[in-house]
Amino acid sequence: MKISARNALKGTVKAIDVGAVNTEVVVEVAPGVEITAVITKSSAERLDLSVGKEAYAVVKASDVMMAID
Repeated sequence: MKISARNALKGTVKAIDVGAVNTEVVVEVAPGVEITAVITKSSAERLDLSVGKEAYAVVKASDVMMAID
């Protein structure tokens, strides 16, 4: 795989919630550290995602924001 994004985190699919149009995918990238992505149902099917399968969470950094209390 080659991709221009610099934030590609390899992990294991922990949960998949399939909806009518979108699918929510939870990937554990480190022990206790999870990233949740919402992708189209057709993309999830094309990637053949399943719980326990290795996958990459790719983060587009142009929209990352910071906040404090």
